Amino acid sequence: MTEELSMSEAIVAMHETEGIGWITIDRIVRRGGVQGAQRRREADWREYGLYPRQSSKLVEKLRPEAVDASRRRRARKGVSVVTPLDPGYPRLLLEIEQPPWALYYIGRLELADQPSVAIVGTRMATAYGRRVAEDLAAECASGGLTVVSGLAKGIDAAAHAGALHKPAGTVAVLASPADSPYPYENRALYRDIAREGLVLSETPLGTPLHPGQFPLRNRIIAGLSLGTVVVEAAERSGAIITAEHALKMNRDVFVVPGPITSPRSAGALRLFREGAKPVMDVSDIKKEYPYLFPRVSEPPSAGFGQAAAKRLEMSPAERTVYELLLDRPRTVDELAEERALEDGALHAALLALQMKRIVVQRPGALYALL
Repeated sequence: MTEELSMSEAIVAMHETEGIGWITIDRIVRRGGVQGAQRRREADWREYGLYPRQSSKLVEKLRPEAVDASRRRRARKGVSVVTPLDPGYPRLLLEIEQPPWALYYIGRLELADQPSVAIVGTRMATAYGRRVAEDLAAECASGGLTVVSGLAKGIDAAAHAGALHKPAGTVAVLASPADSPYPYENRALYRDIAREGLVLSETPLGTPLHPGQFPLRNRIIAGLSLGTVVVEAAERSGAIITAEHALKMNRDVFVVPGPITSPRSAGALRLFREGAKPVMDVSDIKKEYPYLFPRVSEPPSAGFGQAAAKRLEMSPAERTVYELLLDRPRTVDELAEERALEDGALHAALLALQMKRIVVQRPGALYALL
């Protein structure tokens, strides 16, 4: 008799099924469709909102032979998998809006549950940027903060290299499958991280790399971390996307100041201007988490003083939005209906207020004062 498929294995099979995405799996989970999934037929799955092609693909993927083939492939590659139903799943990821249904990994999964900071930046890094990223990562990993990054060339690679042999280690989150490092030029660094640290990916083995996988990867980098440090980044870049994910998750954003004349620093400097915390060394990061690092915490009154200072530093547009939110939380549409600001100025003010930790975005695009 065939052994009953566990709920975690059923979720992995769903995650690996072509044409089935996060929202569909979420609907199946919420409707109780995971338990006994292997016994369901195509017509049964249509009751969960699946189209005929999706139902057919899922039934095929849930067959015992297909599940066993997936297990054997992972074993050959030295890759393990964890789902939100498993005790080893990173706790901070459970707090984000769409936690990955499956995380494939090589290495020390426990690193994903350690106090962590993301260090990200441009692929076209300057010598200054690479040096700062490597030195800062080494300080973080030597001082109890695991360093998370994306294994891209430039700042990411420098951050991994700085943290690699230090006590808290490093986590590489890939857009490609966990057994396929990208870019290929970082394969030696990838092997070192797989051996001493942790390699993570949401992407099933054998999946071709696609540009859409990079923003999804960036949300995992932000989701694993207490805060995100941007070293060098142009206006529209993966590092800025990671910082924006961090903001949406109500996590901290830090910036290493760079030359104001450098295009490679334009995005990072904009974040700084909008309220990101400046970083000169690891103490600037640690002092934000006194419950983890009490020796570098500020006097008790400092937090209140900083919050008051941030309110005094608000621009006219930011103060307009702040005063609208004093009454009650509001959605973007409700704020726009007040016609106090143009759409562009409204969104810019909301972003700046989030950066300054004055406003938080709640589910449903609802904005409220902290």
